[in-house]
Amino acid sequence: MLVIENIVTAYGKIEALRGVSMEAQEGRITCLLGPNGAGKTTLMYTVAGILHARRGSVRLQGQELVGKPSSEIVRRGLALVPENRLTFPEVSVRENLIAGAYLRLTRDKAGVAEDLERQLVRFPRLRERINQDAGTLSGGEQQMLAVARALMARPRILLMDEPSLGLAPLVVEEIFRTIHELNAEGVTVLLVEQNAHMALQIAHHFYLLEQGRITFSGVPGALQEDEVIHRAYLGGSGASSH
Repeated sequence: MLVIENIVTAYGKIEALRGVSMEAQEGRITCLLGPNGAGKTTLMYTVAGILHARRGSVRLQGQELVGKPSSEIVRRGLALVPENRLTFPEVSVRENLIAGAYLRLTRDKAGVAEDLERQLVRFPRLRERINQDAGTLSGGEQQMLAVARALMARPRILLMDEPSLGLAPLVVEEIFRTIHELNAEGVTVLLVEQNAHMALQIAHHFYLLEQGRITFSGVPGALQEDEVIHRAYLGGSGASSH
């Protein structure tokens, strides 16, 4: 389980996260919704160790992650699929995938080869383009590559930041189907997504982040869901509820 408690992350004097507390239960899909500028990506980067929390705690399976380098956080079982894919555009699909397993390349070559084959079975289009540079792939294919690369690290929990961003509707459906399948295989998912309708179809639990604070948490199907979706898309104000 991933437990986030009272996290404060700032850019200079501006606090982007102001005491965020939430958790992602093991074996579940937890969705973080919120309007642009709410702090969703900042939270993902803080959990992954890319940004440093000013205060608070992030624990994975009871082990503290705050203050640890991002490589150590990956080693402990957490992988991030960042917004806008961020693949290595000038190297091949194969090299991008192998980069996801960089922490064990020298000591587990056979395991890396097995994982590579597993991802190519999961994403057949990547096999078709295995020797192409990643920069030549379509947006949907690059998203598949970003997910597959993260899975090469054998994560316990997968953080996904806006995986549907800029993709065609059919590709979005495929990406969400993949997320659901990964979860069925036992991967815990923390999903940041502005496509609230799609996200709530697969999530077990969700949180609403507004202006750096969690203002709502619940399960899909709650009576307040329409209001939460409205606020996730457009922002809003009102009394906080949990």
